[in-house]
Amino acid sequence: MRQIQFTEEEIAQLRYESVYHKHAIVRRRMQALRLKAQGEPHKKIGETVGISQTTLRKYLDTFLAGRVEALKQLHYTGKPNRLMDKQAEIIPMLEANPPATYKEAQVRIKTQTGLQRSLPQIRAFLKKTNLSVVK
Repeated sequence: MRQIQFTEEEIAQLRYESVYHKHAIVRRRMQALRLKAQGEPHKKIGETVGISQTTLRKYLDTFLAGRVEALKQLHYTGKPNRLMDKQAEIIPMLEANPPATYKEAQVRIKTQTGLQRSLPQIRAFLKKTNLSVVK
């Protein structure tokens, strides 16, 4: 088991962030390190937090490299929005003949671009591009 020294300030920050950080992944990281600061064995930390030993080692490496602030970094960028990539093609088509429903917009977008998207995704796209259905 690795021996890591935590300052009182770091322990307080881990305690706070493990409860109040806005992102669940960061809260889980903080909880794991808080348990480590309390001297819990790695196996128990993994069971309590629901992570593997490999993941815990990654959290520890991240902490050693940049302390608490490094644990807050999320490097997930998400997937590109393919509807936004094709908006130059979609918007003129929908402006020329506005759809009456979101379902109609969904079908026309699929026909035009080949992109199948759920109705919530279609609604969000129309909202982002300031388009709406005709009511």
